[in-house]
Amino acid sequence: MNESRYYGARPKIGIRPAIDGRRKGVRESLEDQTMKMAKNAAAFLSANLRHSDGSPVECVIADSCIGGVAESAMAADKFRREGVGVSLTVTPCWCYGSETIDMDPHLPKAIWGFNGTERPGAVYLAAALAGHTQKGLPAFGIYGRDVQEAGDDTIPQDVQEKLLGFAKAGLAAATMKGKSYLSMGSVSMGIAGSIVDDHFFQKYLGMRNEYVDMSEFARRIEEGIYDKEELKKALAWVKKNCSEGADLNSPEQKKSREQLDKDWEYVVKMTLIARDLMAGNPRLAELGFGEEALGHNAIVSGFQGQRQWTDHYPNGDFMEAILNSSFDWNGIREAYMVATENDSLNGVAMLFGHLLTNTAQVFADVRTYWSPEAIERVTGWKPSGQAENGLIHLINSGSAALDGSGQQSIDGKPAMKPFWEISPSEAKKCLDSTTWYPAIYEYFRGGGFSSEFKTLGGMPITMCRLNLVDGQGPVMQIAEGWSVEIPDKVHDILNKRTNETWPTTWFAPRLTGNGAFSDVYSVMANWGANHGAFGYGHFGADVISLCSILRIPVSMHNVSEDKIFRPSAWASFGMDKEGADYRACMVYGPVYK
Repeated sequence: MNESRYYGARPKIGIRPAIDGRRKGVRESLEDQTMKMAKNAAAFLSANLRHSDGSPVECVIADSCIGGVAESAMAADKFRREGVGVSLTVTPCWCYGSETIDMDPHLPKAIWGFNGTERPGAVYLAAALAGHTQKGLPAFGIYGRDVQEAGDDTIPQDVQEKLLGFAKAGLAAATMKGKSYLSMGSVSMGIAGSIVDDHFFQKYLGMRNEYVDMSEFARRIEEGIYDKEELKKALAWVKKNCSEGADLNSPEQKKSREQLDKDWEYVVKMTLIARDLMAGNPRLAELGFGEEALGHNAIVSGFQGQRQWTDHYPNGDFMEAILNSSFDWNGIREAYMVATENDSLNGVAMLFGHLLTNTAQVFADVRTYWSPEAIERVTGWKPSGQAENGLIHLINSGSAALDGSGQQSIDGKPAMKPFWEISPSEAKKCLDSTTWYPAIYEYFRGGGFSSEFKTLGGMPITMCRLNLVDGQGPVMQIAEGWSVEIPDKVHDILNKRTNETWPTTWFAPRLTGNGAFSDVYSVMANWGANHGAFGYGHFGADVISLCSILRIPVSMHNVSEDKIFRPSAWASFGMDKEGADYRACMVYGPVYK
């Protein structure tokens, strides 16, 4: 797979086999079973998890079983040397609780206690988790529902689900640690999310903030600080694969063919430059630009664009859409995370989704709630099926990951996939389903091109949004649901009421009949900002687990309660799960404080 585009090693999972420390009979009888449990867990996780760049997740097993504090220290030292970012303790037996637990406050941690009757693995699990809670080091508890035989080394399905849920969330937290959010520009049109809060990034995510003025794009274009050979390759690819739509501006505002071609060249240069700013480019060093070659180690970024840039220069829609997609002129590759209008909080939602699913994420305005009655009044069509309760129009102002068109497939159904599973023909379908319209002058006086597609229906999707609340801190919102396909004629009527040159997804959230999910209108009414980010699949439970690791409470979700997985300490903060989440996050505070 591709080399990592970021500085710093990929985080590994550390496996800690804990054991009863009593020698002369007890420990010796458990050594093989305990170490085998650790090896089975490592094999399972490595076989089922990949990093977002496609490389397999590595596990590091302690050199010996851990029967007391000395061996705990040995394991901790090895984990530091090996670059472990997530800690999993496994045991089939009783062990000495506070002597054997992982005490690193920055490592997401879990304990798997084997459910067997011969030795009390569950007793250790309860004792160790109590120690974690008492010491302020929350840990996830994993315990199978059904009793297993002592010699059964299979991993039950319910344990597998918890292992993967914890590991995904823990790896996401470990991966973003030490990386950067790159702010390309400043605040866009007064949008609060683009007031980049460095305290949040540093204290809650363990990230740093980097900033460049948008004039850096102009400087690099004017001074030729980009790979000119790659530019030729990119322009040829654009000409072959990017279908240009009709210019829908008024006659006096239409650009000539020569002007449009110049805009194409400009926006492709912007794409190269934004990528180089994020991840660096060794080719620039060969061209004599050593400083620029390094990049900003940015795992996510945002581009202000409107209006200080777009009133004068071509917009960033092509740049954002292509970088957020899983393919470009260099082939199929990991998507970059680039937030429209420098909405850093929606960028974080994109980052969470990307690290949890390894797929591209779609940035969108949560633009309009269309009730069934309003749809029928305007179009004459009565919604049915998933649209019967109304729809939310997700439509960004000119850019979205082309993966969001739904032209990839799993089992013959529309999907968005990790890049290593995307075929060249699927990438081509995404490109063919997208039209690049000359930018509408009233929005973008400097020109450029906006991407337009309509997402295929039937995709399970999860939309997230992070908000900052004064006095509270960050909170997360989650809405699972489906993309919905409506008749083309109906889509055209509704879409033209907003902007037909922008990408659209018709979204039907899953309703629960309660609170914010009592109906589709309530979902829209309770959404905390004008933006949301969505990815493929129903992964809200993984977002909740990740948020608990980072001490970010979840203010709104429609995830089934039996799928929610948080550290065991959360049960000590009351029986109402939402309130307990808030209280736990407030007490523990940000991980990197």
